[in-house]
Amino acid sequence: MPVSLDTLNSSSRDEFVAALGGLFEHSPWVAEAAFDKRPFATVAALHEAMMQAVLDSPRATKIAFLKAHPDLAGKAARAGDMAPASVSEQAGLGLDRLSDEEYETFQRLNAAYLNRFGFPFIVCVRRQTRDAVLASYEPRLANDEASELARALDEIAHITRLRLIETVEGPGMPATAGHLSTHVLDTYHGEPAAGIRIELFEVGLSGRARIAEAVTNKDGRTDAPLMHGKPLRRGRYELVFHTEAYFRRRGVALPDIPFIGDAVIRFGIDQPEGRYHVPLVMTPWSTATYRGS
Repeated sequence: MPVSLDTLNSSSRDEFVAALGGLFEHSPWVAEAAFDKRPFATVAALHEAMMQAVLDSPRATKIAFLKAHPDLAGKAARAGDMAPASVSEQAGLGLDRLSDEEYETFQRLNAAYLNRFGFPFIVCVRRQTRDAVLASYEPRLANDEASELARALDEIAHITRLRLIETVEGPGMPATAGHLSTHVLDTYHGEPAAGIRIELFEVGLSGRARIAEAVTNKDGRTDAPLMHGKPLRRGRYELVFHTEAYFRRRGVALPDIPFIGDAVIRFGIDQPEGRYHVPLVMTPWSTATYRGS
């Protein structure tokens, strides 16, 4: 169960470190440093204090801190020999069950990165698709050491922010969630399109996986967002709107092979905490979309 911010503000040093010491990979010293900054008015302020302790540390300490993190999809991931949170995070992206070919790809990229910078490649996998993770190696390998050190620490800020909100409850929670929604407007009939089945897929070199399904209500919207309550993973997606069945049900005379069967919108997400609205404006012979808010 999460611990309250009030409890942390009144706890002993040992209790404070016991509650938060595991948030930063094998580095309870971060929680110890933040203890002296109490009391915290918000959970976001608590996280800022912990990250500031890392940012204010000497360069050698920062490098040692980064080296405490496991490789992505490395031997430790396969063996489960990591901090429990890292095990869960990498497993959530399937990095503990790669094919031999995928495993070798990650091993090669990890080795190239470690050889160049002297610390592991670090990314918040809960904000990425697997394809997005793989695509990020090459541009980051082109960075200079100072830029990549800053990038690694920024990724750790995202990682630990997500861990913290699962550990602590209280006022002023940091913003970590994105939002993806849609609606359908039937301009042939001049009204919202009710009863259209919608499927959301993650697409990429790793495959095509359905991650959500919904049916539009009388307002042409889904009763709940397609994705919300957590970061949106950076990557490419596909929305499939089953429009042929809708128009046939409405009595529109369509040929056996209609001009538009299922309407498909492919789009990308680059802001995991962003708000994305991807609507469909349609007739039996045309479709349009845009990024809404």
